[in-house]
Amino acid sequence: MYRHDIRVRYGDCDMQKVVFNAHYLAYCDDAAMCWFSHRLGERMHEFDCMLKSVNVVWHQPLRLGDVASLECSVSRWGNSSFDVSIRGHVAGEPSFDTTIVYVSTTPGAPKVVPVPEWVRAAFAVDEQLSSQ
Repeated sequence: MYRHDIRVRYGDCDMQKVVFNAHYLAYCDDAAMCWFSHRLGERMHEFDCMLKSVNVVWHQPLRLGDVASLECSVSRWGNSSFDVSIRGHVAGEPSFDTTIVYVSTTPGAPKVVPVPEWVRAAFAVDEQLSSQ
């Protein structure tokens, strides 16, 4: 499982003094892209995907100064799509859960293609680590 930490900034908060809902998706996008880059390395430019759908369940809000730990994992592989689960928590307490459905596309062009085997293998490392 890959972990990405984000510190909540003042500008991320709304009038209720909690993180504005759209920023959770920006946090997840940042975590996922850092994870993809970490796993795919120099081959990152050979793979592309687009968000198809996203679901967020909030448990408790993030607040100014919190350090949110976002844990990323692939929860489903399809032929041309895959689900990324992101669990956000602060000091071990759950804050939100997100499921993003990505569709594999040709790099730079939105033509749907099967997820390459080398991409599946790169993320299998996380699956092997979390099963130990």
